[in-house]
Amino acid sequence: MSWFRKIFNNWKTEYNVRQKETQFLNGLQHVPDVLQPLLIEGDEINFSHSGHAGDIIYSIPTMYELAAGRKINLYLSLHQPNRDFTKQMRHPNGNVMLTERSVELIAPLVLAQKDFIRCEALAGQTIHYDLTAFREFPFDYRMGSIARWYFLTYGISRDLSKPWLQVTPNELFKDAVVIARSSRYRTPKIEYGFLKKYPKLFFVGMPDEFADMQQQIPTLIYQPVTNFLELASVIAGSKLFIGNQSFPFSLAEALKVKRVLEVFPQCPNVLVEGDGAYDFCYQPQFEKIVSTLLG
Repeated sequence: MSWFRKIFNNWKTEYNVRQKETQFLNGLQHVPDVLQPLLIEGDEINFSHSGHAGDIIYSIPTMYELAAGRKINLYLSLHQPNRDFTKQMRHPNGNVMLTERSVELIAPLVLAQKDFIRCEALAGQTIHYDLTAFREFPFDYRMGSIARWYFLTYGISRDLSKPWLQVTPNELFKDAVVIARSSRYRTPKIEYGFLKKYPKLFFVGMPDEFADMQQQIPTLIYQPVTNFLELASVIAGSKLFIGNQSFPFSLAEALKVKRVLEVFPQCPNVLVEGDGAYDFCYQPQFEKIVSTLLG
């Protein structure tokens, strides 16, 4: 490399660092004040959220920490624009993050959790904490840990190595491998075809995602669910769960089942913590992990 190229590359690196620092500092001028003490009457606390279903699951530890023993009401703001995905990234909700159907799917799971007493659409209720406020703070949300974004916002912490969802496992899947792989967040050169040598492989997710994966794994079986409580029960009952950075993995992480995460290098914002957690972004390592876990 010529001396000119070295000087140019060093200048470019320093410029990018300064530019990101400037953007961060400028962003700090517009953040909301989320640390003011709240006057909460009674033993109930109200949260709102307008983000994706997975973001809601990752926000539950924060809700428990901020609730401090109170009963929890969760109100979901619907039809907010989806700015997180490119046009090439298909999402079941299209160009919005939550719909009425989203509430129908997630409410049974949320209401099955300790201290949660309401989960419904936001319609003018008094809100104590808007959990989507983290998006107002300057941060590169393509990295880090989604669950900890809320910690950074509210100045709190909680042990993420422990389960924060509880469901009754579906015993029909105790000998099964359950797989979920959305069309988003797929790591280049990763193939699932080697899994076809293992018995009892089930897929959870959208029908088009299943059809795509079945091309690699002809023996794969589609497992439909009626809501996210049923989905969580399937994952909780499985021998092993394998998924990429989509909603089903948020359930596996919250349940702390034995799990393997496909990490997307361009957006590594899902971290595994606690027992039974594995992650990969290279094919040989993927196959080694599965071989170690399944033999």
